[in-house]
Amino acid sequence: MNWSADRYDLPLSNPFGISRETSETSETVVVELTYEGTTGIGAVTPSAYYDESAASVAETLPSLCEVVARIGDPHAQQRIERELGERAPDQPAARTALSIAVHDLAARSLDLPLYRQWGLDPDAVPPTTYTVGIDTPERMAEKAGTAADSGFGRLKVKLGTDDDRARLDAVRDAAPDAEVRVDANAAWTPEEAIDKADWLADAGVTMLEQPVDADDIGGLRRVTDATEIPVAADESCVTASDVPRVADACDIVNAKLVKCGGLRPAMRLLHAADAHGLDSMLGCMVESNASIAAAVHLAPLVDYVDLDGALLLASDPYAGVPLDGAVFDLTAVSAGTGVRRARDA
Repeated sequence: MNWSADRYDLPLSNPFGISRETSETSETVVVELTYEGTTGIGAVTPSAYYDESAASVAETLPSLCEVVARIGDPHAQQRIERELGERAPDQPAARTALSIAVHDLAARSLDLPLYRQWGLDPDAVPPTTYTVGIDTPERMAEKAGTAADSGFGRLKVKLGTDDDRARLDAVRDAAPDAEVRVDANAAWTPEEAIDKADWLADAGVTMLEQPVDADDIGGLRRVTDATEIPVAADESCVTASDVPRVADACDIVNAKLVKCGGLRPAMRLLHAADAHGLDSMLGCMVESNASIAAAVHLAPLVDYVDLDGALLLASDPYAGVPLDGAVFDLTAVSAGTGVRRARDA
C-alpha cells in the first residue's frame, strides 16, 4: 500500500468568527492511500482547541501511514483503528485523516458508496444548516440574507460577544422565515446563558449549542433545565465515553470526526447518544470536501446536520457530495465517500 500527504492553507470566503477566535484560512492535511490500483482520499482540519495543528498532523501521519501499510488491508478497519489508537492516542485529528482515507479506499474497492456499505438510507439525510460567523450586525445580516435566498432554511448563528442581541436581531430581520440555531462556543456563564435564553426563545431560536464552558457539566444542566430551547453539547462531548456524563445535562450531542478520531468512533458516539435518549447532530470545522464528504455518509443516523464547512471556503481542491438545495444527495455518490479532485468533478 502506497501513501502520500499534502498540506493546504485554504482561503475562506470571509473571515469566520466564533467567540474565541477568527479564522481567515483553513489549515488542511490531505492523505491518499493506494491499494491494488485504487486510491482512497482522507483529510482533516485540526483545531488548536483540541491541541492539534496541521503541523502536528503532518508530523504524525508518516508513522500512522506505516501502520496502515503494514496491515495492508483497508477492510481490516477494526485492527487499523486499534493500532492507530495505540500509536497516536492523543491525536484524534491525525487518526481521522487516515480513518477517512481507509473507509474511502475500502468502499471504492467494492465499487460501493460508503453509505451503502453501511446499509444506511440516503433519503434519511436531514438538511444542513448554514453558519453565520461572528461579525458586525450588518455583515451578519448580509450573510444570513444571502444564505436564506440561496435555499438554506436553517441558519446556525455564532454568538458570544458583548452585543449578542443586536447581532441576532440583525440576522432575524434579514432572514425572517429561517429557522435559527445559536452556538455560543462555551462563551457564557450559566447565569448569562439562562438570562439570554429568555430573549433567544422569544426570537424563535430552536437550538442552543454549548452555551457554557466545556467542563461545566453542572452549568450545562442548569441551562438545559431553565429553558425550553433544546440544548446541545459540543465541546463537552468529545467521544462516546463522554455521552453518559452529559446525558442528563443536555438534549443533543454534536459529533465531529476531528474530535472523535474518525468514522468508527463517531458512529459509536451516535449510537451511545441514541442509547441514552439523546438527539444527535453531525458537525464540522471550516474544512475541505475531502473530509466533509465522509461525514455526510453518517448523516442518515442523526437528527441534525451542520456540515457546511466547505461552503465557507473561497476555493477547495476537492469536490464532495453534491447538495440538492440544503440536503446532501448521497444517491449521487457512485463509490467511496464521493470525494474527488475538483478538476475531475
